[in-house]
Amino acid sequence: MPQKVPAFSFSDDALRVRQFLYEYWCAEGRPPNLREVHEATGLPRDRIVDAYKELDLGLVCVVDLESQNYPVLKMQPFSAYPTPVRVLLGGRFHSYAGCAMESIALSKMPPFAGKEVVLDSYCVCCLEPLRLVTRDGEVLSATPASTLVHVSTSPRDWNKTNIVSMCDSMNFVADASHAERYERQVCRRGVLFTLEQARRFVSGTAENRMWKYDWAPVSLDPERVLRGIEALGVDVSNWKG
Repeated sequence: MPQKVPAFSFSDDALRVRQFLYEYWCAEGRPPNLREVHEATGLPRDRIVDAYKELDLGLVCVVDLESQNYPVLKMQPFSAYPTPVRVLLGGRFHSYAGCAMESIALSKMPPFAGKEVVLDSYCVCCLEPLRLVTRDGEVLSATPASTLVHVSTSPRDWNKTNIVSMCDSMNFVADASHAERYERQVCRRGVLFTLEQARRFVSGTAENRMWKYDWAPVSLDPERVLRGIEALGVDVSNWKG
């Protein structure tokens, strides 16, 4: 999933597979395997794999392209493996969110319309619990109220091969002092988003994901992303110099 991918259109197969992956993950809390995709779409193995490669390139998911079974590791806003953000529905575990930033957009997905989606997480500095209650893409409450999103990698280092390291760098912190302490722990300088800035940052994705069947592939342009983050009022001075 390199940066500045030239514009392209998803094939019909890729669109079908993407829709099924979203629907399945929302219903089951995990990604399907190749057989489950085949049973739902009727596509043979080679066409499913080709669709996965398109979706990976178009910033929809991360697939282990080195594996013979092509497991889906991430599909924004979900992760197939444990992350700091547990998603709770009706008081029960549903899935893991890909990262703190994406988790805020999760409740905007059509299958969750009108439902309270709880984000059960922790401060990445001290591991003390954090909890956000969201609905329809809005943050209803946060405990503690001072919760922020800390991002420890610049957009210039996002998606060089895939989004795994980018997602790993987006975490909740209890407040700015905890963010500073975390930066010393991991030897990285980062920037801070308020929850409202984070919501606005992911709102474009939230408005399109599952709402628009033919939503086009996304290409990451680091400088454009930086300008967009600055426009939100985020202090990005730690990413400059």
